[in-house]
Amino acid sequence: MSETQTPPKPYILVAPNGARRGHADHAKLPVSLQEIVDTAQSCFEAGAHGIHLHVRDQQGQHTLDAGRYLETIAELRRVVPDMDIQITTEAAGIFDVPAQLACLQQVQPQWASISVREVARAPELAAKVYDLCAEQGTRVQHILYDAEDAGLLAQWESSGTVQGGQTDRLLVLGRYTSGQESKSEDLDQFPQDSSRWMICAFGKQEHACLQLAAARGGDLRVGFENSMIDSNGNIWANNAASVSALVAALKGAIA
Repeated sequence: MSETQTPPKPYILVAPNGARRGHADHAKLPVSLQEIVDTAQSCFEAGAHGIHLHVRDQQGQHTLDAGRYLETIAELRRVVPDMDIQITTEAAGIFDVPAQLACLQQVQPQWASISVREVARAPELAAKVYDLCAEQGTRVQHILYDAEDAGLLAQWESSGTVQGGQTDRLLVLGRYTSGQESKSEDLDQFPQDSSRWMICAFGKQEHACLQLAAARGGDLRVGFENSMIDSNGNIWANNAASVSALVAALKGAIA
């Protein structure tokens, strides 16, 4: 998405796989390049505006490999040219901050999600991470898990560690733990801010949390990275089914 474009409201970003799940969790969770591209296309047709992109290595494991990112981005651009692409720099307990920085430098993505608490593992590199993104035109979305993360981001903004304009936030309602169930009130732990914000949520209340965020003016991240089930605990057929149901619910709320 260019800086001059006005994004739709609410903006829907699909996160179809994440760093931890695979085919053993759901046969339609995309792992290979072709599966990721096919999923992106179906989700775009269902109403998603962008994709939160994770790529996998030959063993199907989370990777920040620049070559795999560039190959996947090129294919996404070919098949779904109008879909925004956000790469992840998620460590997932595997990668350190220098590896995350190298990924950003080598891929030079238009858009990237960056966890504040992960960057804080190497505070001496924090300014370099955000400077690099500013220099190469990478839009940043800060991942925040709680009010402490929000406070750290505010400090970095005040000190100039984070560049002007790098204000977008993803508020994570919960944690990547087995059986995690997000609640709508989880949103209230984050301080109010005038910056553009998005949420993601886990478990059966994922869509309920997303609809609340939409009503409050937030953007939405939906998909199998966070939840594979509906409000009744039924498993979605695929990511596009979840996106379609969310879009329909949002239209119903507006009607």
